[in-house]
Amino acid sequence: MLYAQLHLTLPPWIHDQVDADAVYETAESRIALAVQLSQLNVSRQSGGPFGAAVFNQAGRLLGVGVNRVVPHNCSAAHAEVMALATTQQRLQKFRLNDGGDRITLATSAQPCSMCYGALIWAGIDELLIAARADDVQTLAGFDEGPLPSDWKGELVKRGIEVHTDILRDQACAVLKEYGESGLVY
Repeated sequence: MLYAQLHLTLPPWIHDQVDADAVYETAESRIALAVQLSQLNVSRQSGGPFGAAVFNQAGRLLGVGVNRVVPHNCSAAHAEVMALATTQQRLQKFRLNDGGDRITLATSAQPCSMCYGALIWAGIDELLIAARADDVQTLAGFDEGPLPSDWKGELVKRGIEVHTDILRDQACAVLKEYGESGLVY
């Protein structure tokens, strides 16, 4: 029999660890949440060392995600995709910035090739990144896939602001911990 539905979930600890009513006014506070999610995902052994969060223009949290690839046997269950999907379901629209609200995606590491495409299609206006793709490869051993040589420029051409290396050291510490742990999530 073919499966007719897909069921992806965030770990239950998300509800206890994330304040859905908090306002995240700065890029650093938004990235801090993404890095915190990545750390908790590693320490709770509920997935890989990646976290992401989506915010509206006022800094309200719209959705979060952590890497759930191994627990769900689904290569699409990356933190960014999970954050985008939970936000899309909450707002009931696939293009998040339709309606004029400026949408920000904060991620603990530079998006891989799949997540890069997903953020374009989802309607993101601003991308905040902590660790670099080289950090992910070196510290955690993940192959992030090919990106355009001018990946930032391609996003800017599409109206997406890109800010990198925000709290990079904290994100790298999580990647290093994961890489040295021997865990495979």
